[in-house]
Amino acid sequence: MTEQIITSNIITGSSLVALLVFLGTYSIIISERIHRTIIALFGAATMIIVGMLFNFYDQHSAIESIDFNTIGLLIGMMIIVTITKNSGLFQYIAIKAAKLAGGDPWKILVFFALITALFSALLDNVTTVLLMAPMTLVISANLKVNPIPMLITQILMSNIGGAATLIGDPPNILIGSAAGLSFLDFLTNLGPIIAILIIVLLPFFKWYYGHELKTKQEHMKKIMQLKEKDSIKDTLLLKKSLFVLTLVITGFLMHGVLGLEGATIAIFGGALLLLLDDKHLEQVLHEIEWTTIFFFVGLFILVGGLEHVGVMSWAAEKFLTLTQGSLPATSMIILGASAVFSSLIDNIPFVATMIPLVEGMRSTFPDLNPIWWSLALGADLGGNGTLIGASANLIVADIACKSGYNIKFKDFLKIGIPVMLITITISAIYIWMRYL
Repeated sequence: MTEQIITSNIITGSSLVALLVFLGTYSIIISERIHRTIIALFGAATMIIVGMLFNFYDQHSAIESIDFNTIGLLIGMMIIVTITKNSGLFQYIAIKAAKLAGGDPWKILVFFALITALFSALLDNVTTVLLMAPMTLVISANLKVNPIPMLITQILMSNIGGAATLIGDPPNILIGSAAGLSFLDFLTNLGPIIAILIIVLLPFFKWYYGHELKTKQEHMKKIMQLKEKDSIKDTLLLKKSLFVLTLVITGFLMHGVLGLEGATIAIFGGALLLLLDDKHLEQVLHEIEWTTIFFFVGLFILVGGLEHVGVMSWAAEKFLTLTQGSLPATSMIILGASAVFSSLIDNIPFVATMIPLVEGMRSTFPDLNPIWWSLALGADLGGNGTLIGASANLIVADIACKSGYNIKFKDFLKIGIPVMLITITISAIYIWMRYL
């Protein structure tokens, strides 16, 4: 069908209509005038209707465009994290870290930043900041310090840590599912560069925020008096949650040997934990981020419409003409462009659009992995550029605002842009040296 509708020289009426629906929806998503989930679903429904009118897309094809591996992985991990949260595990870790830091604000910032990076890799960055931000506000209140430096470093580290694994950042889930890349693939290919970036950035944070994090000895003593054991609300649930989390992460690591998709492992883990703790079913289902799930559904249908009429294949062909079929040039441009665009718009719709474009390059580049890693790093790290670059950024800003602290766009920009430039530059060197 693709060849009949679009060629490298001619865009037909059907493909033009699909492109207009997509661009119209995308522009409203970027404007944030309407909630992104609402407009994504409306755009998806519009794509199906005009597709049926112009005979290029229908409901059956739209449903086939929805990637269950992405949806299932997200839902499964959301269930596991929601139940685990009820045990008090995350509060325990936060208080324990603050006490290990001796109540020193700068050391707490470092500990919380490292915990955020680790949790973002093992759970996901959106869930991690939802867990860490409220605890940060409590600790900061006890210390009588401004929580914004801690919150901003957690935003930055959540996007960086999330880039290390398949499940860490939603764009990675999209890329992994499309490219057939496993949890271990992400960990072994992107884990090393993420570790390097974290080491490089800690001194930068010290230089940027160290002078702001001062408090009195009496306030530090308050932190040392907190009892982390009191945060464990259900010891039995904690044991069940740790067992399932270990099982799921082991399953991700053995994904290739087991022959199971990430969604299957996550859904199994979520269902098992629900079975072991059936008292919280209604609460768990209520707390799942259904708005995010349906946003993905809408995006898949929209992008599927473009793929169906061959727009993405055409775009890939034009892009390769620009780079003259050079793998190094293509990888570097995608890394840079992904960073820039992901700092200006949410990286999830950007990556959803880029995936079919990259897949269209398969005939030119038998090994697309360098391009996939460039896209993942560019999108994940580019999300640190501005306050609207990633979902985690906006969530933390909203939590802070509700507590009376305003993370201003321009203030975030002052640290976000340098961090983005540092991490993307180092990533470009890494990709060039390892893959090109």
